[in-house]
Amino acid sequence: MSNVPEDLYYTAEHEWVTAPDNNGVVRVGITDFAQDALGDVVYVQMPEGGSKVSASDVVGEVESTKSVSDIYAPVAGEVVNRNEALDGDPALINSDPYGDGWLMEIKVEDGSVVEELLSSSEYAQQVG
Repeated sequence: MSNVPEDLYYTAEHEWVTAPDNNGVVRVGITDFAQDALGDVVYVQMPEGGSKVSASDVVGEVESTKSVSDIYAPVAGEVVNRNEALDGDPALINSDPYGDGWLMEIKVEDGSVVEELLSSSEYAQQVG
């Protein structure tokens, strides 16, 4: 059984999203299930700060020893930060997918959009 923290929101594409902070910023990463399926992550390509993204757009990719997988924007907004630590140590996604292995932060127009994503229990059922 994968690790599925209850305080996050999830997508069918195996991304997690935090609830928005007071500035409307959410943090995004890939789930424990996804990093496990990928294997050892060796490279991550993400949008630069200031990039506008639309929900479900392909915004980057995660490359592992097994495959290359697209990263989808779980919500629409503006990328305000990317995890620079992944440039030097992409394996953080494997070792700490919900902590140091986060991908990017997106400022959303409407914070309620995250409530349309999957709950932890819905996502846990999907990955079974």
